[in-house]
Amino acid sequence: MSKSPSRLEAFHIDLKEEVRIKCAPETGTPPLLAEAFTAVALEHLIEHNEASDGAQCAFEDPIRGKAPAAKLSAWSLSGDGATLDLFVTHYLNEETPTPVARADAARQFKLLLGFLRRALDGWHTKLETSFPVFEAARQIHEAKDALTTVRLFLLTDGIVKAGEIERGQIEGLELRYVLWDLDKLSRLQVGAREVIELDFVQTYGGAVPALEIGDATGEYRTFLGFLPAPVLARIYGEHGQRLLERNVRAFLQAKGKINKGLQKTLKEEPHRFLAYNNGLCCTAASVEVESIKDGHVRLKSVSDFQIVNGGQTTASIYHAFKREQTDISGVVVQVKLTVLTNPERVADIVPLISKYANSQNKVNAADFSANGRFHLDLEKLSRTVWAPAVSGLDRGAHWYYERARGSYLDDKMRQGTPARIRDWEKQNPAIQKFTKTDLAKYEQTWAALPYLVCRGAEKNFLQLAQRHEAEGEPVVDLNYFKQVVAKMILVKAGARLAPEDSGSLRAQTVAFALAWLVEKSGRKIDLNQIWERQGVPDALADAIATVGVKALAYIKGQSGNPTEAAKKEECWQKFRSTKFDLDPTWEKTWSEHAFEAPRSDMEAVEQEWERIRPKFLDDQRTIMGMAVRMGREYPPTSGGWVVGQVAALGWERLKMKPGFGPKKIRQIVELFSAAMAKIQG
Repeated sequence: MSKSPSRLEAFHIDLKEEVRIKCAPETGTPPLLAEAFTAVALEHLIEHNEASDGAQCAFEDPIRGKAPAAKLSAWSLSGDGATLDLFVTHYLNEETPTPVARADAARQFKLLLGFLRRALDGWHTKLETSFPVFEAARQIHEAKDALTTVRLFLLTDGIVKAGEIERGQIEGLELRYVLWDLDKLSRLQVGAREVIELDFVQTYGGAVPALEIGDATGEYRTFLGFLPAPVLARIYGEHGQRLLERNVRAFLQAKGKINKGLQKTLKEEPHRFLAYNNGLCCTAASVEVESIKDGHVRLKSVSDFQIVNGGQTTASIYHAFKREQTDISGVVVQVKLTVLTNPERVADIVPLISKYANSQNKVNAADFSANGRFHLDLEKLSRTVWAPAVSGLDRGAHWYYERARGSYLDDKMRQGTPARIRDWEKQNPAIQKFTKTDLAKYEQTWAALPYLVCRGAEKNFLQLAQRHEAEGEPVVDLNYFKQVVAKMILVKAGARLAPEDSGSLRAQTVAFALAWLVEKSGRKIDLNQIWERQGVPDALADAIATVGVKALAYIKGQSGNPTEAAKKEECWQKFRSTKFDLDPTWEKTWSEHAFEAPRSDMEAVEQEWERIRPKFLDDQRTIMGMAVRMGREYPPTSGGWVVGQVAALGWERLKMKPGFGPKKIRQIVELFSAAMAKIQG
């Protein structure tokens, strides 16, 4: 009997599979394994707020003259130029978890520091604007006067041996060395979130004075405390974005009116900060207090501390202290701390606390979208809907929507025995797993917004969420799920058919080419046909390949850095209006109707009716006859109607039919849908 892998071994296998999928032939010209690993690791870190963003930029260069050896895998600069994240990848690609010597880890950090030194010294002035790291070097150099903190990340699929490593320093900058090896990455999975523990007495200079207000239901305890600003700045400096995991948004930077006001008050009127500012709204899983009298207490320590509202205040205080060298010793911040007595209610109640507590900056419903009904419904369908078998030997499989990072591995490991795990993997192949940022890429490409896709996974996801808020979320039903999968198959085909020389511009090429084809077809590319085939028709594949060549040439021809150019709407608009000669055969694969996601239940019913009714125009059965054949009920008084005559009614005429209300219409459409499914089956 084979032995089940350990949790770390299972994560290693899953991680290798994710990297392999990013390099698989169906995704087009494969990136180097190290670049694919960088992309996967960044997704993990961004998902869990360990990093805010990361633009990939693979580069390595030995010592040239006086310039230090340098290496860079990805980078991210905050909007105000005060904080910088630099990433370097050390990918081993071993079959089992493998140790990494401390000397090797130290060398990678040294190479990353070498790139930082080059950038600060103005190295970009010696580079062509199209050079891969030009933009990173330029922006870092231009931000050097504002820069206060740099985090140097080492990403590796090995296990770094414990112990200190040599850490270089740069005068005037706070450098933080951050290691993410296989073991630490594995802890980011579902249920393994690193809990923030704060011991005010032992670590932060003393207990925090507060008032306790009890809740009559016993559901929670609330404390109103007053935290010295230097303590808050220190806590944020040590824990960063992990303090804001349950916050609805990240720091908005010091450019908005509210945050500029905070900076001004801290600098010019620090004694009035408590009066002007609404303070923080925080949560914790547990708290240790020292009672005094009349509700007065001292907060000694808290467990699982989170700032659910007040991230703006916290980050503004930290940046004023670190960047502006503002004296905040006399500033005090009001803190409302809620401690829930039932940990199982945290996921339900904390988002509501965050939503209703915010009064300083507008909070969009989009900020909550990852845990909203839309994503939950999509997740449920992905666990139950089977894709059509593509061959006689194929049994079909699920397209697994991983709404929460790590749920795929958790579900797999819960199967227990190796045999059951293998069966589960056949039913849920890793290559058919997709995440919320993948979903955003498919949807935004179909919406002909490729310039947003080119801005990066997380930014594009936020744009999709904001679009959902403005337009309404699509109705997540079986049709929508199948169409999402079809869009995914379309994008994967686009990547596979991209020009061989697209290289680092492959993603941009695919987004522009497919968006052009979607627009050209009037969104009539037949998603139902793609779902049934689990692939694209040959004529469509030829069109994708042809437009891909044109898109790559267009993007390469942009002035300056083509990667940055593809992020601009005007770049897309010019390409959008360009005409190409295509074999007209591809137009014969179009559907009779456009595929637009419905935004209400009745709109979904309308789309379904217009999709299926043309198939029944010649059907001479009665509604009763159809219903009996299907073993279903039919609307009262409609049994004698002829199916073909009903099918001849467009949506508006169907709604105007005497005695027809929403319930009867829905019954008719469901009956026709069932008949269609039987025909296709």
